[in-house]
Amino acid sequence: MGGGVVTLFLCGDVMLGRGVDQILAHPGDPALREDYVADAREYVRLAESASGPIPAPVDPSWPWGEALRVLEEAAPDARIVNLETSVTRRDAFAHGKAVHYRMHPANLPALTVARPDVCVLANNHVLDFGRPGLAETLDSLARAGLRVVGAGRDADEAYAPAAVPVAGGGRVLVFALGARCSGIPPDWAATAESPGVAYVPDLSVTTADAVVRHVRRAKRPGDITVVSVHWGSNWGYRISRDQLRFAHTLVDGGVDVVHGHSSHHPRRLEVYRDRLILHGCGDFIDDYEGIGGYEEYRDDLRLVHLVSVAADTGRLTGLRIVPLQARRMRLEPAADEDRDWLRATLDRISDGVRITLASDGTLALAHPTTTSGTGDGPGQAGGG
Repeated sequence: MGGGVVTLFLCGDVMLGRGVDQILAHPGDPALREDYVADAREYVRLAESASGPIPAPVDPSWPWGEALRVLEEAAPDARIVNLETSVTRRDAFAHGKAVHYRMHPANLPALTVARPDVCVLANNHVLDFGRPGLAETLDSLARAGLRVVGAGRDADEAYAPAAVPVAGGGRVLVFALGARCSGIPPDWAATAESPGVAYVPDLSVTTADAVVRHVRRAKRPGDITVVSVHWGSNWGYRISRDQLRFAHTLVDGGVDVVHGHSSHHPRRLEVYRDRLILHGCGDFIDDYEGIGGYEEYRDDLRLVHLVSVAADTGRLTGLRIVPLQARRMRLEPAADEDRDWLRATLDRISDGVRITLASDGTLALAHPTTTSGTGDGPGQAGGG
């Protein structure tokens, strides 16, 4: 592969279920089991009250909006998304969960339009409609020609990486994990006899060492390795010391990119030993528009991460971030003042990493090879 560069598209949670499903051409049953909302169409009404009418039924490209143009221009070698919804017509709501996400299988064009190379399923919504719902999800995605990682019909399938061939003969090898601290029930773990997710009960060094051994068994010379992990709480900027140690142990063991998600807004960026760690990519597509309570985090702002790594070493060579804004359940360009706010916020919470604003309105790392500190500074350690 010589001295070439591999570019990855990474984003946060793609939640095409619930309210988003209702504006697409084939909405499923809108019934919900939430404490305050019994009909998914209420989320559509909330979004419209905040930003204006949505011309439902919308084209499959509608939720992605400006992101599709960005992806077309960037032409990344691999597109990796966290698909945080079940894809099912089942109505067996998982017990003990306050929120359930599902999209109708006939609405899958709203996913395939973005041409993802890997759909991460190790999250706390993929089994919202039980193991039969997971089976339908896996079947639906397979029929659509989509690679999945992080869930399967047994443990071998759930923990197996997804491989994306890239120019020069190498691969982007994607592993996915779902941590208990993100709200994944322990009984969702895949076993030798039972479908489920690639589950980690904790973020201990012992668990990270086991992940490293798994990565090393699968990795070949010339591979770029990505570990996509669903971890942590929904809100706030503080990152637990366990999470920091877990990520560092992965990199120490040979992982090239740590793709973290679960938080509803972006969290700290870190460059450790010339490798990128995204502690929280924030939501990307969802139906949260118009819901109040956490305005200080500006969860309406969404980020396209375009990560460039050296093909022969996996070392980070660059990061471009394109800020977008969710309006009417569609991604639009972020305004200048919003880009400025994001730059300042990411710069403030990402200790040891400087975020700059480029002339084209994108954000970038000032020094991609900066090595982070120990994680003891403000805004890093603590109860995530």
